[in-house]
Amino acid sequence: MADPLARECPCGCADYAQCCAPYHHGLAAPDALVMMRSRYSAYVLGREDYLLATWHHSTRPANLDLAGDTSRWLGLEIKRYTTQSEDHATVEFVARYKVAGRAHRLHELSRFVREDGRWFYVDGDFLA
Repeated sequence: MADPLARECPCGCADYAQCCAPYHHGLAAPDALVMMRSRYSAYVLGREDYLLATWHHSTRPANLDLAGDTSRWLGLEIKRYTTQSEDHATVEFVARYKVAGRAHRLHELSRFVREDGRWFYVDGDFLA
C-alpha cells in the first residue's frame, strides 16, 4: 500500500509530508500564509477537524459537511500576504475548483489572528 503522505501537496508544494501534513497533525503554523495554505489543503483532503480547529472561536461554524461536497479543487494561487502587526495578517488568494464539471474561482481576502502562539482564520471578504 502506498504511503498517503508520499504525494504532492494540494497547496502546490512538492511534498505533502514536508509541507502541510505536519500542521494537519498538530504543529503550529509559523505564520498566516502557511496557515492559509494548510487550510486549503485541508479542504482538498476533507480534513474538517483541522478546519474547525484553525477557525477562530468568534466566527467558527458549529460544524462543516465536507462529506457531501462534490467540489474538485484544482489549485491555489496566493496573490498577496500582508502583516498588519505581529498577531494580525491577511492573505489574498484565488482557489480554483470544479463542481459538476463547471469551473469556479474563489477569490478572497482572508483575515488571520494569532493567539497563544497559534494562527486562526477569522473571516474573509470575497473579491471579484
